[in-house]
Amino acid sequence: MRRVRAWAEIDLVAFEANLARIRAAAGPGVEVMLVVKADAYGHGAAALARFAQGRGITTFCVGTVEEGVELRRAGVHARVMLLGTLVDEESDDALAHGIEICVHSGDRCRLLDELARRRGGRARVHLNVDTGMGRLGVHPERALELAGEIRAMAGLELVGLMTHVAAGDGLESANGAGQIERFDALCARLAERGPLPPLVHAANSAVLFTARSPRGPRRGRAPLFDGVRPGISAYGMLPPHLPHAQELQPVLSLCTRVVFFKDVPRGTPIGYDGTWTAERDTRVATLPIGYHDGMAWRAGNRAEVLVRGRRVPVIGRISMDYTTIDVTDVPGVTVGDPVVVIGRQGAEHISALEFARTAGTIPYEVTCTIGRRVPRVLVHTGAADEIVPAVAGAR
Repeated sequence: MRRVRAWAEIDLVAFEANLARIRAAAGPGVEVMLVVKADAYGHGAAALARFAQGRGITTFCVGTVEEGVELRRAGVHARVMLLGTLVDEESDDALAHGIEICVHSGDRCRLLDELARRRGGRARVHLNVDTGMGRLGVHPERALELAGEIRAMAGLELVGLMTHVAAGDGLESANGAGQIERFDALCARLAERGPLPPLVHAANSAVLFTARSPRGPRRGRAPLFDGVRPGISAYGMLPPHLPHAQELQPVLSLCTRVVFFKDVPRGTPIGYDGTWTAERDTRVATLPIGYHDGMAWRAGNRAEVLVRGRRVPVIGRISMDYTTIDVTDVPGVTVGDPVVVIGRQGAEHISALEFARTAGTIPYEVTCTIGRRVPRVLVHTGAADEIVPAVAGAR
């Protein structure tokens, strides 16, 4: 039994349902490459990867080699692929732990080739082609040449070909559809020179769930190719205007407890710089959760939370460790009462999207910034393991 101030409940039933919906959207023969970078968008990568591995997911995408090593140490033996780029100092660990690497430059390929040959093995690489993101990736014209160079290197094995779609609306955007068209054309040109790598992949969540858009290309295997890389959709955070978003379920709830009460008279300022002043006699409750825990600083004086199934306002600035709320209109609130920042309590629900809009950001930033001191509690049946809060008393 653990004493906690704030915790995030991770609903494995919702997560499993989202994976099933993703598989249905991908269709038979298309590999689901689950993106678990940034600690699975703040949801807890190791636990969710182990869970997904037990349900047939065979590829996991990470943002750093360290994240991949953490999966290996947690017992994930499935394919792990580093999205983005490799930092030179990560190379040894990547090869030692069998992490596949996305490459986009001849220099990086030569470095990996030399290192892999020195180790007596081969590095498995995916050629990353820039079709419009502009961030990483080799130019399509250079990609044909670089693919040939990789195949000639004894220390490298070209196992994948990929691109990254920049359009948040996927194939409902002309830019997104254009990127898939360019990538598909490159695949056709590369196929003229020999067999394509065994895993061609381009679709993120947005592309996956807009694959039937009228803008989407239809020739060859586009737009889903051999594999899809869902991230936000697996955690139930697909933008609500995209097709099928309402069929996905939020996985994370962010919770805390009341630890202190203070009754203050009208005119009392609350918090740093006194940005909120009581306009009536007010009962203020203090929550042991702050911006280090995912309670965005910009949500001060703007957000609402759930107490006893009712919405109450956040008052004053949010600090690193604490948040204050006005519970004057909620009878019977006591120290230790659970408070929901994101999630459901009774008939009320505050989504990550709603909280993010209040804070002027996106929901993925909200979940990614939930600090490590907030334990992730796995929920299998709708009831978490018992949690005993640390409380300070009331007056």
